[in-house]
Amino acid sequence: MMPYDHASPPAVRFGLSARLLGLTIVFVMLAEVLIYVPSISRFREVYLADQLEKANIAVLAARANTEGGLAEALAMDLLFHAGAYAIVLKSPDGRVQMLSGDMPPAIDVTFDMRGRTLMDMISEAFATLAQPRNRIMRVVAAVPGEEDRTIEVVLDETPLRERMYGYSARILSLSIVISLIAAGLVYFSLQWLMVRPIRIITDCIMGFRRDPEDEALTLPPTRRTDEIGIAQRELAAMQTDLRAALRQRTHLAALGAAVARINHDLRNTLATAVLASDRLAAIDDPEVKQVTPRLFNAIDRAVTLCTQTLRFVHDPSQTLERAAVSVGDLFADVQAAIEAPEGRSGSLQRVTGSGLDLIIDVDRDQMFRVFSNLALNAGHAGARTLAIVAVQQDSRVVIDVTDDGSGIAEDARARLFRPFEGASRQGGTGLGLPIAREIVHAHGGDLSLAATGPQGTTFRIVLPTRERSMAGARGEAAQTKRVAQRS
Repeated sequence: MMPYDHASPPAVRFGLSARLLGLTIVFVMLAEVLIYVPSISRFREVYLADQLEKANIAVLAARANTEGGLAEALAMDLLFHAGAYAIVLKSPDGRVQMLSGDMPPAIDVTFDMRGRTLMDMISEAFATLAQPRNRIMRVVAAVPGEEDRTIEVVLDETPLRERMYGYSARILSLSIVISLIAAGLVYFSLQWLMVRPIRIITDCIMGFRRDPEDEALTLPPTRRTDEIGIAQRELAAMQTDLRAALRQRTHLAALGAAVARINHDLRNTLATAVLASDRLAAIDDPEVKQVTPRLFNAIDRAVTLCTQTLRFVHDPSQTLERAAVSVGDLFADVQAAIEAPEGRSGSLQRVTGSGLDLIIDVDRDQMFRVFSNLALNAGHAGARTLAIVAVQQDSRVVIDVTDDGSGIAEDARARLFRPFEGASRQGGTGLGLPIAREIVHAHGGDLSLAATGPQGTTFRIVLPTRERSMAGARGEAAQTKRVAQRS
């Protein structure tokens, strides 16, 4: 597949208007064909019925002759007027009355006009049109008003075929005129109602792609209530939202650049503060000893804020080092961190687990950060126990991380995964859960809040199984790039 060049979109060779015009002409001609088929068969029937009527008039004139026979000249005139070689009238008693000039030619085909279906008429009409030579026809019909009598007329087929050709030419000319008029009306109405608004939307989208921050490229308001009007309003709203998101991302990018610039100076300042606090801790003064722990806590919070901010800025561009890891391995890492004295997370004391034999294809260190962030939040929420439960659902592994803490406040749930906004405790950075979710997204999964309340909180991690993850390994570089762009 050829790549799409966003800088220079391909020129439209056959636009929507031209396609609509062509389709309209084709559909009108198709409708005319469907009308033509029964019309031409009906034209043939009318022609033959007219010839039979002329033949019947000739027979009535012959029957009205009281001289016992017709003069030869009159008989020839009647036959010429009827366009026939011979006319035969048959009665139930076997009597035959015949008008004829010379010996009629041999008959090639016989058509009985009694009890015929539409398909019979259509097939006979097209058989007449397809004949390359003249055929001698014998047409048989009942005498009007005398159903027990039949009349037979011997005719040439060429005059009928020429009449049918003329009728077809008139139908074709009329069809072309109708199709052009209908196509023109449909073309201009669709051009005004559909193509022109779609072209405006397309131009707006292309302009927005070239310069998303240009407010002049926003779609003008519309009063249309149909689908195109809804699309225009939704596109205008989307452009407004995207511009706001771009402005916010620009501000965040500036914040990240500023944090990166002051990182060195901030670390030096914190290092100096740590050294000073260590010297203060050595002073044997009750008042100093009372103030020093608060100073230590303030410095620790500053270090934590700096570290997590820098990780949030730089981590999404890192490449994942995937390996086959069981949920039990991650459980053991979390359990060891909880039980270590230096790794205590608030009030959290123990961790339990089930479904630990399931295998996932993840970066072990990165996924440990996810679980450690969840454990840290649980400890700060007053939880004493953390339960990790893993189950397999089709091609996914669903891991529920449940604590018995006090739950998450309702006003904090909507901004839980927003950077710097989701902190539900005083002194929190609001980066733990956003970082954890970005890591899970980078693995092709999702992290969400499943339940929360006074009885505790459950976060749900959905990850692909090892087989599915290995099948999508080729797209990992693109996935990492998309994660970096989201951050």
